[in-house]
Amino acid sequence: MGQSFEIHPDNPQPRLIAQTVAILRNSGVIAYPTDSSYALGCQLGNKAAVDRIRRLRNIDSQHNFTLVCRDMSEVSLYAKIDNIAFRLLKSLTPGPYTFILPATGEVPRRLVHPKRKTIGLRIPDNQIVLALLESLGEPIMSTTLIMPGQDIPIANGHDARDELGKSVDLVIDGGPCGVEPTTVIDLTSGEPVVARQGKGEVNF
Repeated sequence: MGQSFEIHPDNPQPRLIAQTVAILRNSGVIAYPTDSSYALGCQLGNKAAVDRIRRLRNIDSQHNFTLVCRDMSEVSLYAKIDNIAFRLLKSLTPGPYTFILPATGEVPRRLVHPKRKTIGLRIPDNQIVLALLESLGEPIMSTTLIMPGQDIPIANGHDARDELGKSVDLVIDGGPCGVEPTTVIDLTSGEPVVARQGKGEVNF
């Protein structure tokens, strides 16, 4: 059985945040809450951990991971952002949105869409995740926690523990989340395009 932490959703315990970061830095895979649903995450560019997540979710090498970032300055390190994109991200983050943007050279090549050279990024409105990102000092590579054969993501820590068992190194129980995915906004063509309508409202 992997470890399980109960972390307060509004006031994350620094000791547990530090232990989680140590697990990530030691090639660990974690299940954690976001502002949309629970997700699986690992350290940026850790191939072994990414491969474990792919096996857990039964997804192939074409499935794109999202870089979960702490703020706009971190997003701008990994994506090329023009004025239109900057204003939109500024107005919608933190929140349940994923943005498709042209990737910079800082993104490991295997994480970039092979044809479009793009990457998905988000800044979630979740205190546990933001505390993790602040302590880690870099994005978390992430994908929604949907088990093989299921249509909706896992929405609470109890179910995550039951489903994953020892398949991950840590499950963070941060209370219930929703089951609605993020809204995906493609910003690669100059004008924003809603590629998937999810939890986040769009008014442009």
